[in-house]
Amino acid sequence: MNSFYDNLSEKLYREIPDTISATNKAMLNVEHFEVGQSYVVAKVENRYGDPVKINIQGGAQGIELQESLFNTKGRWPKFAYVMTTIKDTGEVVVRKLPVIGVKDWLLIYEDDLFLLAVKDAYEELDIRIVE
Repeated sequence: MNSFYDNLSEKLYREIPDTISATNKAMLNVEHFEVGQSYVVAKVENRYGDPVKINIQGGAQGIELQESLFNTKGRWPKFAYVMTTIKDTGEVVVRKLPVIGVKDWLLIYEDDLFLLAVKDAYEELDIRIVE
């Protein structure tokens, strides 16, 4: 039985496709967030061992994918489920974000994920993109 951060997380958790039906999945281990004025940045490695930056900021919800993390094969996914677990409480946070582009960095626009990252409250991001 999972404990959820909020009602939205509980509702979305039931919608998350399993690994088989999700088009693409990435589990990102974040060692540390660096806090900027209106964003946080972290570095992760892609499947080739190359460093990739993650940028999380508040505002209008959306996600811009980074190609070396997700193999979209020329297709344009509709949305992504982003899930994490808060270190101190074990609560699960889930958000469903529209895919709004592809960038050199992985950009996530979502208020709660931003605020929790500022507090360094989580270490992993499970992202599943769906067409």
